[in-house]
Amino acid sequence: MIDFGAIGQGAVVFPLGGPLGGPTDEDWMDVALGLAARGLGRVWPNPSVGCVLVSADGRVVGRGWTQPGGRPHAEREALDRAGPLARGATAHVTLEPCNHHGKTPPCAEALINAGVSRVVVALSDPDKRVSGRGLARLKEAGIQVRVGVREGEAKALNLGFLLHRIKGRPLVTLKVATSLDGRIATATGHSQWITGPAAREQGHRLRATHDAIAVGIGTALADDPTLTCRLPGLEDRSPVRVVFDSRARLPLDGALIRSADQVPLWIVTGPETSVDRGAALEERGVLVLSVAGDGAGRPRVEAALSALAERGITRLLVEGGGDLAGAFLAARLVDRLVWFRAPMVIGGDGKGAIAAFGVDRLADSAQFSARARFDAGVDLVERFDASDPLFAVDLSLGISLSETE
Repeated sequence: MIDFGAIGQGAVVFPLGGPLGGPTDEDWMDVALGLAARGLGRVWPNPSVGCVLVSADGRVVGRGWTQPGGRPHAEREALDRAGPLARGATAHVTLEPCNHHGKTPPCAEALINAGVSRVVVALSDPDKRVSGRGLARLKEAGIQVRVGVREGEAKALNLGFLLHRIKGRPLVTLKVATSLDGRIATATGHSQWITGPAAREQGHRLRATHDAIAVGIGTALADDPTLTCRLPGLEDRSPVRVVFDSRARLPLDGALIRSADQVPLWIVTGPETSVDRGAALEERGVLVLSVAGDGAGRPRVEAALSALAERGITRLLVEGGGDLAGAFLAARLVDRLVWFRAPMVIGGDGKGAIAAFGVDRLADSAQFSARARFDAGVDLVERFDASDPLFAVDLSLGISLSETE
């Protein structure tokens, strides 16, 4: 069992065989899931799908994954690679093939026309344009269909897409990098670097697999960050940069705005932002999203997530600072928590990672379940998932505790 919700992209590992010597549907679906993980952060608002075509004698004749921008779809990619060898093959697909005409013809129709004999699907598609229709069309054409293979892993991988379609918001991953005692800086504000190079590399891999990255205005003013992905070979994987800035105070000469013509920059503001200030930002290529505010005039987290989802964002990485992290946790809108811990202790006068968010009793705290833990150089990386029972029931998550690279 592979957990494709862990940090980074899934490795494509070809199966060695099942108990009777030949690879099983589960083995081939693991390969398809690994392929699907390649598209995370690059295909929004579409899901990231993988497809493997296997001939009757057990040979891979085609493989594909959703391409940047969401098209071509995984099935089309695999069929194009297979050509006439697709006839009689089994297609292992991580999400139900679409059956509606959009910018491209339906994938269910493409599989039928290619003459595949069997389709194995991990997960049905909750999109109301698909939702069972693709599976029904395949069956009507006389193709054998099996559904639910590695369903839990497929849900973990495409949780952002599922939340987008079911709840109208993106997946939210909160990333925190601290000392052992939960500090992100000393009392003087010195913070570079708490974690080492290996941990920071993992942080950039997180950026590469999310559609957007968010910080609060405090972090933007203090650090003047670029919020890009700077791993060699992944420079084109930088997500949309999002700044929560209630009064649009982001400096016009800062690094974020200077690079807005290279990497998209969106600013989420509250209702008190002046028209002139918003216009000045838009003139520099910034998208200004004005949303409903809370009692203090700050953007409401729920409203901000809805606005991001309306523009197609399915996976949001929240990186800082403490006030923004506290707001998301208070709203119970953190789905995954990735905590980087450096082997140092700063002390109580250091700056805490998460601002107060009104927890008076332990029962009111934000609850998570441990999912993965591994070393990154000298630092420890842990991943937790929200353990809200309503959240778990809604999506029937079945996530493995293992880690994948």
